[in-house]
Amino acid sequence: MLEQENTQRVKDIYAAFGRGDMPTLLEALADDVEWVVAGPSDLPTSGMRRGKQAVQTWFGTLVENREFHVFEPQEFIAQGDKVVVLLQVEFTTRRSGRKVVMHEAHLWALRDGKFIRHESFEDTAAIADAYRGR
Repeated sequence: MLEQENTQRVKDIYAAFGRGDMPTLLEALADDVEWVVAGPSDLPTSGMRRGKQAVQTWFGTLVENREFHVFEPQEFIAQGDKVVVLLQVEFTTRRSGRKVVMHEAHLWALRDGKFIRHESFEDTAAIADAYRGR
């Protein structure tokens, strides 16, 4: 039952993102949430953020730098307090106008019904090339 509830919480957070409903998204996060996106330091969305305000700022940076065409969760895999989501993602990098098409994985960890950690696993080489205009 825990896995089903956690999977639904993750689906709800993607739905909030899709609607642009930042208050609902932020409410689902623990105050000390860790938000981790791997990648080179010159990519504005890469790195570790901690806390709701930092995550809200990260989403602003994301929107400033990427125009999404497809952001589609395709599979949810849950075990205990963790949910892994496999996604199909397509976006244009605003800086260079280059398009990126990739699969992505997100790891969500929950505690007491709140998200305490998000990790994004992306094709960092493709994103870096697009961002740098290669």
